[in-house]
Amino acid sequence: MTQAANNRRLGLWLIGARGAISTCVGYGLGGLGQGLLDPIGITTTRPPFTELPLVPLESIVLGGHDVCARDMSQSAGELVRAGVLPADLVTACASFAGAFERRIRPGVLDGPDVGFADLDPRAAELGAAAPLEQVRRVAADIDAFQAETEVERVVVVCVASTEASRADQPEWADLAAFERALEAERPQPASLIYAYAALSTGRPFVNFTPSLGAQVPALRELAEKKGVPHCGNDAKTGETLVKTALAPMFHARALRVLTWQGYNMLGNRDGEVLRDEAHKQAKLRNKDESLRSILVDSPDLHSTVGIDYVPSLSDWKTAWDFIHFEGFLGARMSLQFTWAGSDSALAAPLVLDLVRLADFAAGVGESGAMDQTACFFKDPLGGGTHDFHQQYARLLAYAERHLAR
Repeated sequence: MTQAANNRRLGLWLIGARGAISTCVGYGLGGLGQGLLDPIGITTTRPPFTELPLVPLESIVLGGHDVCARDMSQSAGELVRAGVLPADLVTACASFAGAFERRIRPGVLDGPDVGFADLDPRAAELGAAAPLEQVRRVAADIDAFQAETEVERVVVVCVASTEASRADQPEWADLAAFERALEAERPQPASLIYAYAALSTGRPFVNFTPSLGAQVPALRELAEKKGVPHCGNDAKTGETLVKTALAPMFHARALRVLTWQGYNMLGNRDGEVLRDEAHKQAKLRNKDESLRSILVDSPDLHSTVGIDYVPSLSDWKTAWDFIHFEGFLGARMSLQFTWAGSDSALAAPLVLDLVRLADFAAGVGESGAMDQTACFFKDPLGGGTHDFHQQYARLLAYAERHLAR
């Protein structure tokens, strides 16, 4: 790594800054900086990525938006009780987390959002403002953060709860139409406001969620126009990760998959939001597509995914999958697996990977969708295969190309 990379400081602006993922990012970075944690789960801390001039993890400075008024220490307390965050780590990183908390600003409350009991009234006020005013205030908050912390660049990452599913709107088709809609005060989903505020000010944007973010044609056009890299959508951290690693095996062995039935149980605020059917449909939209694109030899595949909110699970998710398949001689067999994991502990290191990769892409002058990050997402903007092994090979090839220059 070059000395220039070591001396740089990078801003990470988190949308959903008091949520479980952001809390794990905050205390995780604090623990890494103090040598209390190993960088387990962070792909970019292994070769060949360690040979690239990626910004050091200890040089990342945190800030963000959130619509909730609770202090981040409350989120940390919930994760400690859930057995995700170690209590001694929370104590050791109190100063680091406190600095992060002081840089959190009220976010944009999405119109049809289901909401929580601890909503910040200032977020509701901003949510009711005209779209261009929302953009102005979001951008101003990030500008102030960058000026205060003197970071070289800010990468904006959306880790907020899933927005309600929406039908495509005519103004999303191109940038000129979208900007006319903003001027005409046509309300827009919060994720589009955040993405527009980031990209229009030249800041890389990462959509970690199934929400629209920068995936609509208008904002992809904006990213190209401004020369800004961006990536998304909907990070794969658990069940879908396993699916996209396992399904290629059935395809490679010419086994016919008849049924792949999945059922998810999750707690935390993400699960609470998904009780609402419109939010649930937005989440489910990307969970089935990957299987069908890989299992092309199984045209009659029956595949559905169910999601239920189970409050007692807190930050833990349990997914049960049943796979019924046909082999030679018509013999029918089955495989079942149960995946139990902490969504936030799995997601936080991916956020750090994507921030470093987005910063690197911006630094070398790349723009538009970051195809090389497909292995991190259920619905990658760059398209292509959903086969995890091939996606990861693409990321490795990307790193090797830059190292060869």
